[in-house]
Amino acid sequence: MITDAGAQPPLRPWGEAWRLLAAAALGVLLWVITAAQLPVGASGPRVEWMITGDPLIALVCLIALLWRRRFPVVIAIAVILASTASVLAGGASLLALCSLATRRRPAETAVAAVLSVVTAVLVVDLYPARETPGPLWLMISLPTLLVGIVVAVGAAIGARREEVRSLRERVESAEREQAARAAEARIVERHRIAREMHDVLAHRVSLVAMQAGVLGHRPDLPAEQVAELARGIADGSHQALEELRDVLGVLRADPDELEPPQPSLADLPALVADARALGLAVTMELSTEGEPPDAIARTVYRIVQEGLTNAGKHAPGADVVVTVEGRPGDGMRATIRDSGAARAIAGPPASGFGLLGLAERVELAGGELDHHAEPGGGFVLAARLPWPVREGSE
Repeated sequence: MITDAGAQPPLRPWGEAWRLLAAAALGVLLWVITAAQLPVGASGPRVEWMITGDPLIALVCLIALLWRRRFPVVIAIAVILASTASVLAGGASLLALCSLATRRRPAETAVAAVLSVVTAVLVVDLYPARETPGPLWLMISLPTLLVGIVVAVGAAIGARREEVRSLRERVESAEREQAARAAEARIVERHRIAREMHDVLAHRVSLVAMQAGVLGHRPDLPAEQVAELARGIADGSHQALEELRDVLGVLRADPDELEPPQPSLADLPALVADARALGLAVTMELSTEGEPPDAIARTVYRIVQEGLTNAGKHAPGADVVVTVEGRPGDGMRATIRDSGAARAIAGPPASGFGLLGLAERVELAGGELDHHAEPGGGFVLAARLPWPVREGSE
């Protein structure tokens, strides 16, 4: 069976019951008023119809109203037309009209309203009365006023329903957007954690692997150097575990707590000193004027760290030159240049994510990253970052 495209979902049992009871009570009131107007001793087919047929039609109309939300137009027109033969069905007729008006479709509501007024005028002559009906304008005005009130109430109910539906859709849309933002935030956080894990651990583990490689390829080393390299491996492994513990502590910490201190330009000498202690021939030239923003200083530190890590893995025995220079307004430049591998040694496997994560960091800072192999051997990692001039500074 084909239903109306604008059909509304069914009501709950109690909501349906009190509406039908209200319509039945209104019909009973109209029926009692009409019965009170019958002439004394009146009899005949019309009076018998009022006792038998009128209630039967009203009962059928009330039952038909159970499907008014699935077939609003058909049920409303049928009940309104049936009310021409039943005063008791007047309440059901008004309920059908009100339900139809909630759809807020002027054309169908207007047709049903006109039919309601016409049936109200016709039903006046359905049963005999002691007094003659009033003038025609009065017979039309009262039903028109009542029908107008019912239509207005129905339209207001429909407007309220549409507002609630709109608010519900907005809430659902907001929930979907919030879920999408949360998913995006989780992805961004995973990327941040991956970068942090790489930046913190890759440098330390790479240097430990380089020392272990030296032990494996140089069996002729004196006992003192072997012991020194073993201590370096032990110390590097211990520091890697400590740094891993710090990262995991940040991940488990309360989001409202402050983040741990981040590296800056002041930590570069210690970073270079660690690299030298582990066998890298590193020279650093640091020339900056003023104190750069924390984000820029932290990015420069990560660039140098990544450059030293790559040099230790891929260019053992090379000379490494680290140059960091900049000033407000001119930007910050960091360059790590190595002379190429001085000896062949099996290094640790490359993850391929170091330069990728570094490029993301530099891009987020608004800078540019360049890395390429030199024609004569060696590798260059260079980055340029913005260093804006702060207000009030010269």
